[in-house]
Amino acid sequence: MERKLATVVFVDLVGSTVLVTASDPEVVRRRVTGFFDAVSRSIQAYGGTVEKFAGDAVMAAFGVPIAHEDDAERALRAALEIREAVAQLGLRCAIGVEAGEVVSEEGDSTFVTGQAVNVAARLQQAAEPDEILVGSGAQRLAAPAIELEALGARPLAGFSEPAPIWRAVCASEPGTRPAGSLSAPLIGREAELALLRNTFERTLRDSRAHLVTIYGDAGVGKSRLAREFALGLEGATVLVGRCLPYGESITYWPLAEMVKTSAGIADDDPAEEAREKLRSGCREEAVADLLALVSGVDEAGEADRRRQAIAWAVREWAGAVAESQPPGLAFEDIHWAEEPLLELIEHVASRVRDAPVLILCLARPELLERSRGWGGGRVRGATIELGALARDDAEVLVDALLAEAALPSDLRADVLAKTEGNPLFVEETICMLADGEDGRAPIPDTIQALIAARIDGLPPRAKVVLQRAAVIGRVFWRGAIAQLSGNVGDVDEALDALLVRDFVQREARSTISGEHAFRFKHVLIREIAYSGLTKSDRAELHAAFAAWLHGRGVEELVEIRAYHLDRATILLAELDGAPPPELAAEAAAALEAAGVRALAREANRSGRHLLRRAVELEPTLDRRYHAARAAWRLDDIPAIAVEMERVRADAHAAGDRGIEGRALIALGEVTAFRDSDNPGSRRLIEQGLALLEPGDLIGRFDALRQLAQLARWEGDAVNARRYAHETYDISEQTGRKDLIARAANGLASSYDADLQLERAEELARHALRLAEESGGIVPRGQALHILGNVADERGDPDAAVELYEQAIALFAEAGAVLDQARALNHLAELVMVTGDDEKAERLAREAVRMLTPLGDRGYLCESQRILAEVLVHQGKVDEAECYALEAMRTVGPQDVTSLATTRMTLGLVRIAQGGDEEAEALLREAVDHASVIARGRCHTRALRRLAEFLRERGRMDEAAELDGHGHDMGVAAAHD
Repeated sequence: MERKLATVVFVDLVGSTVLVTASDPEVVRRRVTGFFDAVSRSIQAYGGTVEKFAGDAVMAAFGVPIAHEDDAERALRAALEIREAVAQLGLRCAIGVEAGEVVSEEGDSTFVTGQAVNVAARLQQAAEPDEILVGSGAQRLAAPAIELEALGARPLAGFSEPAPIWRAVCASEPGTRPAGSLSAPLIGREAELALLRNTFERTLRDSRAHLVTIYGDAGVGKSRLAREFALGLEGATVLVGRCLPYGESITYWPLAEMVKTSAGIADDDPAEEAREKLRSGCREEAVADLLALVSGVDEAGEADRRRQAIAWAVREWAGAVAESQPPGLAFEDIHWAEEPLLELIEHVASRVRDAPVLILCLARPELLERSRGWGGGRVRGATIELGALARDDAEVLVDALLAEAALPSDLRADVLAKTEGNPLFVEETICMLADGEDGRAPIPDTIQALIAARIDGLPPRAKVVLQRAAVIGRVFWRGAIAQLSGNVGDVDEALDALLVRDFVQREARSTISGEHAFRFKHVLIREIAYSGLTKSDRAELHAAFAAWLHGRGVEELVEIRAYHLDRATILLAELDGAPPPELAAEAAAALEAAGVRALAREANRSGRHLLRRAVELEPTLDRRYHAARAAWRLDDIPAIAVEMERVRADAHAAGDRGIEGRALIALGEVTAFRDSDNPGSRRLIEQGLALLEPGDLIGRFDALRQLAQLARWEGDAVNARRYAHETYDISEQTGRKDLIARAANGLASSYDADLQLERAEELARHALRLAEESGGIVPRGQALHILGNVADERGDPDAAVELYEQAIALFAEAGAVLDQARALNHLAELVMVTGDDEKAERLAREAVRMLTPLGDRGYLCESQRILAEVLVHQGKVDEAECYALEAMRTVGPQDVTSLATTRMTLGLVRIAQGGDEEAEALLREAVDHASVIARGRCHTRALRRLAEFLRERGRMDEAAELDGHGHDMGVAAAHD
């Protein structure tokens, strides 16, 4: 079977019952036979196939078994002719026409099924006598050649929603056109090419990195322009990497291609040999090690490598490449790039110093829909937007290609009208014309119809090879095709046919040694070839390609193998309800490996998705723990609560003390943040600790870190400091710089809370250095956050704002929602104090929005009360009261800091409402709660708020006493 784009026609004889009852049977038979003959004759004349006769109705298909570029137009021309022929017989008919994807039998049988069949049948039933009703699929394909009258949306039997319908009126005279085959010259891009060359000259002159982005829709010539530019570069190294439009967690794939090319590494090189090649080309071994991780040479272990370290390594690598020859780094299709890669490209463009590096990015406009600031405001950069060719340039292009294909120039107007200046569409259209057997062929109405028609015109063996290649991806290998194609015959002969017809191109370099690599000339060719396969064939071929990868030992491509295995399981589940158990197990293992690698590269959301999918296919205990751990990375409290509890229970039943202990520690953190139940949290954490082996340093680190957090919330400075030191000692035993950085931040936080600013700054800067060395993005954000607190306390709001914003960006990158919300709270409060209420409100509302669905209470109460304060400043007292009261309900009973701050805020609301008596009581309660942590900034702030209240009411002596107490506290803290 095969999936195809086809146009279906239903023709029914109107009034056949009256004809039968009112006429002689022989006359009836003669007239009905004439009807069937006329219908069949018209269908066959336009290249259609009569599918079946049912009663007085005829069903026909255009595009089965062979697709034409204009099947919808042919179908409607046939329908118009049928209506005239039937009228000449003294009869009347009703016709329905629709185009869409169908499934057809291979070989002589052409039986088709699909939505287009159902819609065409319902259109025929809805048609009046002598009326031809057309569905939206056929209308899109045939509108330029057939005059259609819009009838609006109408209900159709069996469909829940009304469907847009058109009535066919008449057709223009059909054109006839000859054929050829060619490659497009570069025309109409002189200015863009000059800009690229000038930018490269500036890159050499300034010895600095420059970033150029070429935007354009599919087919406008982005790659063609880049190739022409690269061919003109002398004394430069051009490295090319492509972003894949599928798969999870192939974040740095384009970069890996570049690194491997520059180092001469093939994907199936032994790991040690690949590492040696990297080291020989890098000035520092640390750079080589990080590039080995990025390029898949090394597996990521427990010591996760983070984006900042990778960015540093890539920056060093680019500078090293530039020492021999100025490099051009060309990133293709970055509209498919994951966010970390986009950030890395911009990082390299802005941070490479004293090295002439030109970064060229090719993207569709969709990139700006999700990365609006891409390339914006860059001094050393340029943006090129490629649109359709101007009319004059398009004419030159069409004339050149028509001449090369030996086609008549009178085709120019039709080609220009149908391709609208898109160079790829021009080229493919003329190729289709050149492929026509009789030298005359109508031009396709859409690129999909054009390419599908060209594919059906291939020799059978070449078509099979093309479809197998489409399963692999944009780039494919001869060996893989040979395995997937089975007994297709001579694969080389088929590949030669595809090369000659410009369906594919040879790749200059293969990432798998000993394998010839090829590339689809355009991604649309690959997509349409793939769409022609049935789901069962796709599933079989995806699994076969994954087996080929595994057989070649190319385990560095585990993400790609996982993608293909997963696609096979999804397709078989759609067809059969579930994939075979052995395939599900294999896919789950590959997805788990890919998920762990994703977490190692800080692609936490992708890692979570991959691991959850692995659990869906085969839910082992270890796999379920890893998926729940990914949720923990993302601070997804509801998911952690459910998944870790199930993991805990099953680990207990299985006698797995290690997983049970770690799950209990995770649940302890959930209990603290969701329930604000510090005693309950502590019990769970201590139970978990008791189950861990002495050597489980990671588990103990997590437990002690959370115990320190609980003590800080309770104002227990002694135990908070003790647990923070124990956490630091454990982290040093692990030898992991990212964990040492986290522990140093924990210590810094304890000193920061006591306003011992010098010690807090010292520890935070130590943590920052360790985080930058290890690439630890979350500990880096935490260190910046603490330094922001220090800057704020020292009266430098500008520096504090910058530090907070850097921290927020890092937390967002890693998906660390709780840390991000806490930083948003601090930044909102700071900008509120400096007078920017609008920004403060926006930040506080964002924090509330992030935390509310998580069920958090630890930081949400602060977000709510800060928002209430901002609203008081703006005179929105009623709304402020709602948020202040909500904060009072949210705050936990042991959270001494927030017990104080929420009362201060509600006190401010009551002052605004004129309720001085209740306001004073609330402010005094805030001082009482804050006194538990008497050396902290919270107590100082509570005293200041109460003193201000008293002073404004003329109670100067009482205010002065509070001012003095607050001053003494600040001095004591400064001297510690």
